[in-house]
Amino acid sequence: MTTPAATPLPYAEFDGHPATEDDLRTAAFFGYGHFTAMQVRDGRVRGLGLHLERLDSANRELFELPLDGDPVRELIRHALRSAGTSDASVRVQGLRPPGAAATTVMVTVRGPARMDPRPVGLKSVPYARTAPHLKRPGEFGQTYYGELARRGGFDDALLTLPDGAVTEGAITNIGFWDGTSVIWPQAPALLGITMALLEQELPGAGVPSLRRPVNLNGLGAYRSAFVTNSQGMAPVARIDGTEFTVDEELMKRLAAAYEAAPRDIL
Repeated sequence: MTTPAATPLPYAEFDGHPATEDDLRTAAFFGYGHFTAMQVRDGRVRGLGLHLERLDSANRELFELPLDGDPVRELIRHALRSAGTSDASVRVQGLRPPGAAATTVMVTVRGPARMDPRPVGLKSVPYARTAPHLKRPGEFGQTYYGELARRGGFDDALLTLPDGAVTEGAITNIGFWDGTSVIWPQAPALLGITMALLEQELPGAGVPSLRRPVNLNGLGAYRSAFVTNSQGMAPVARIDGTEFTVDEELMKRLAAAYEAAPRDIL
């Protein structure tokens, strides 16, 4: 029996069928929507319930429609089968073109990815996302400031409010280490799935996890910092002119806490 060749990546499906030109045109022209991004390994995902909850909550807020988790899981499984892989970067996006009665679910499959673990430098920028609790495509401001940061010799941007309050990275959450506790900025920001899993797992690993206001003028109070997103985590070497200790032991403890979170079967 001949095994069919895997579909070349990246691969996309709309409501369970391979993307057509019309589908992709719709996604390009109507960017109003929401998404979640996940890493799939051996058909399993850490924090799957959090991803599905994020999609349902955002869909209700944007479109006043539920987005049930079971059909979404089947759409992800179908796209992975069609792509011929169980290890992948998967993005699930909800969109509703004008006049449509239901939410269209787009699932894209790319090769697996992992954040570069090398220490990063962040440039603070005066930018706050609209409705930051929602994960949405096409954020011009984040891309714009991220590119400016890279032109200035940094790896990415750090978003801040007018009073200097730290909120989040351009595409990451940020955490700080004061020597005894992990401190997450208490400010309007997206609750990333990796951040949520660390908040859940760190106390059981003997590491206090707290939310407190963090301001640019108070960064010197922290020994170390790190960023997280769906691809993993990395230490922060500097924010503007403030340098941080790259604490390898802290990063090992964070990684162990994250690895303790179970992978859920799709």
